[in-house]
Amino acid sequence: MLDRDHTDNKTNLLSLTRGELAAFFATLGEKPYRATQIMGWMHQMGNVEFDTMSNLSKGLRQRLAEVATVALPEIVMDQLSSDGTRKWLLRLADGNCIETVFIPEEDRGTLCVSSQVGCTLNCRFCATGYQGYNRNLDSGEIVAQIWTAYKSMGDTVKSNRRITNVVFMGMGEPMFNFDNVTKAIDVLLDDWGYGLSRRRVTVSTAGVVPAIDKLRQVSDVSLAISLHAPDDPLRDVLVPLNRKYPIKELLAACRRYVSGKQGSRITFEYVMLDGVNDSPAHARALIALLRDVPSKINLIPFNPFPLAGYTRSSPEAIDRFRDILINGHIVTITRKTRGDDINAACGQLAGQIVDKTKRRMRYLQQGAGAAP
Repeated sequence: MLDRDHTDNKTNLLSLTRGELAAFFATLGEKPYRATQIMGWMHQMGNVEFDTMSNLSKGLRQRLAEVATVALPEIVMDQLSSDGTRKWLLRLADGNCIETVFIPEEDRGTLCVSSQVGCTLNCRFCATGYQGYNRNLDSGEIVAQIWTAYKSMGDTVKSNRRITNVVFMGMGEPMFNFDNVTKAIDVLLDDWGYGLSRRRVTVSTAGVVPAIDKLRQVSDVSLAISLHAPDDPLRDVLVPLNRKYPIKELLAACRRYVSGKQGSRITFEYVMLDGVNDSPAHARALIALLRDVPSKINLIPFNPFPLAGYTRSSPEAIDRFRDILINGHIVTITRKTRGDDINAACGQLAGQIVDKTKRRMRYLQQGAGAAP
C-alpha cells in the first residue's frame, strides 16, 4: 500500500522503500530503474524538487508533480549546544512536534531519531514518557528526520558526511511502531538510500519481547535494551513494561537475538539514579544477571527535567558502579552527558504533542514524584 501525504492525498515518496518505489513507477508505466534514480536524488543528493531531476524525462517530472510529493516537516527550532550537539524541533503535518538530535564525536556522528509522537510507555525517568502519547510516526516522517538533518548541516551521503550512525532512541518505543521503523531502516541500509551498515543502525527498546524476535528475522540491526534495573521489583517501577515482559523473558530474547552471530552483543542502557539503582549490590546483581549474555553496558548519568522526582548519581557512585562491572568482565562505558544545555540529552526529549492519554495532565495534578 502506498503512503499518502496528509494534505493532498499524493503519494509521499519518502515513505517508500526501493521495492515500493519500483511498484509506484510501474503504475505510471515506468521501468523499475526509476526507483534507484529517485532514491539517488532524494536521499543521496538531498534534492526533492522534481523539475530539477535531470535524468527524468520532462513528462515524468510533470507527472510526479501531479501524483507525488516529498513531505517534509517544518523546522520550528534548530538549537546548537555548547558541546556541538544539535537538536531540531520538527512540526508534522498534523501540528504535533517531535525532536531529533545529532551528537558529534571524534570517531562518529550519531543521529538520534524519534519513532512516535510522545511515547506509549511510562518510564519514570524519561521526559518523553511524561508527555503522554499521540500516535505512531509513519515511515516517511521517520526518514524525513534523517533527510532534514543532512540538509540542515549541508551534508549529503556522497560528500561531507557527518552522520555515520542512526539510533532509534528518540521519542517513542520503536518496537510498538515496528512496521514503520523497519521500513525506514530498509531505506537507511539501502545502497541507493543512506547506505549504512547494519551495525551502524541501532534500535533501542524497553523490552517488547515478541518484536525483538521479529526484528532479528526482518532487519538484524544492532539492538539496545533500556534495562535500568537488575531485578523485576525495581524494574517494574522504573520501566512498567517489565510487568508484561519480565527480565527473564527479556534476556532469553536477547540471547536468541545474538545466537549464531559471532562477535555480536547487546547494548544495555542503564540510567544512574541516586539512591535508587546505583549501589554496589545493584552492580553485582547486574553482573550475575548478564553473565551468559554477550553484553556491553552504557551507564547514563540521569539527565534532569522539570518534576522528574529523581536526581543524578554522584560521579563517585557512577565510577564505583562502573569499576565493579568492569572487574566482573563486562564491557562498560559511562556515557558523556551531551546537549543538556538545550534539553537534548538522553531522556530529555519532549517535543510538543497533543496527549491523547491525558498522562501529563494527571501527573501535573498529582505533583512531582507521584506516578503519572
